[in-house]
Amino acid sequence: MLSLKKYQNKNVAIYGMGMTGFSAAKTLSLLGANVFCWDDNKNVRKKIKRSKYLLNKFWLKKKILHNIIISPGIDIDKCNLKKFLSKNLNKVITDIDLFFELNKGSTIISITGTNGKSTTCKIIEKILKTANKRVKTVGNIGNPILFSSKTKKKYIFIIEISSYQLQYSKLFRSKYAAILNISPDHLERHKNIKQYIKIKSKIFFAQDNSDYSYINSENKHSIAIKKIHKLKNLKSKLVIVKRTACNFLMKKIDNEYIKNKANIENLSFAYKIVKNLKISEKIIVKALNQFKGLPHRQEIVISNKKILCVNDSKATSFEAASQSLTNYNNIYWIVGGIPKYKDKFYLKNVKNKIVKAYIIGKNISFFKKKIGKSVPINISENMKEAIKSIYKDIKLLKNSKKTILLSPAAASYDQYSDFENRGNYFKSLVKKKFKKLVNV
Repeated sequence: MLSLKKYQNKNVAIYGMGMTGFSAAKTLSLLGANVFCWDDNKNVRKKIKRSKYLLNKFWLKKKILHNIIISPGIDIDKCNLKKFLSKNLNKVITDIDLFFELNKGSTIISITGTNGKSTTCKIIEKILKTANKRVKTVGNIGNPILFSSKTKKKYIFIIEISSYQLQYSKLFRSKYAAILNISPDHLERHKNIKQYIKIKSKIFFAQDNSDYSYINSENKHSIAIKKIHKLKNLKSKLVIVKRTACNFLMKKIDNEYIKNKANIENLSFAYKIVKNLKISEKIIVKALNQFKGLPHRQEIVISNKKILCVNDSKATSFEAASQSLTNYNNIYWIVGGIPKYKDKFYLKNVKNKIVKAYIIGKNISFFKKKIGKSVPINISENMKEAIKSIYKDIKLLKNSKKTILLSPAAASYDQYSDFENRGNYFKSLVKKKFKKLVNV
């Protein structure tokens, strides 16, 4: 049984009953709270009725609510309960707040930023596990954070945190907090880059003078955060991270995935954090040599002397896709989907690496306009057609190694349920089409 008397017999509303909402309902019920649940989706409400949790229009009741937990995907300014929530903002908390209250005695490492969060979390996890530490990686990476609520044994928690989770957080605090980088993202919700930066910065301003903040010295928006800190007297110890921080390690590492240009920044943050945890360089090198990358993040599907197939389906913005475009040569680039709001394409530095772009999805005109005349374009109805076109094109070219790259610079929901589904489909197609190809 969880022990946190604060919520015992208190009335707590949960708005948004996806996986996060159900995990919060379960946790609060175990804490002895009176839980009232609601979701705007009719199908989800049917699930609530079939569960043991009470479906309740809590905003219409006179009963006093002590707290309201909202799911990360809910934007108070645009949801159905906008007026009610705006009047009760002081009562709104998030799942990461509840997690923190249940795990105050644990060491918490939190990782946020626009790109590289999951990989950085997993690099840190690998290093700490190699050092025989009890570690759990939770948050915006896989299952909701409350699936790992209070445990009997003491753990180091590595938490991937999004701007959505931070936006309404009031209680969450971490011993080690990193903002890897910032580029325009989720602006349809956060309105502008200034507001987005402000929300990301909350992870630092919640810290104490015994905590550590890690900031990127080479990212222009991160530098803006550094200026904000000077003005507001940041309590925590600020650690400046440069990509060169672990250059000396590269000579000791025999792992091409880690040496990938896109991972240098992730590795630099991971190195700085684990050094603060007194992990030896011998352990760090051993872990990095064993580290395997995450699926859908520059994942090598096929690699031989003639062809390289890379699944980078997680790249849902041009900023993310540009890391892959920078990293490879002779690229046959599959791009397209639902573009990020106000996303900008800067192809000047990578256009010479791209042989042709194959646009898929339901927003052809957007990507056609963004790519312009920078590189040749092929319009494909879907992924399968794009792979067929690439197959025909590369058979005409006998020399040099070719890179078939899925790095869509867009969300997947126009044709796929999520980026994992899109990436898995790409992998199945290229394995079938190219694995036995001899004369490429």
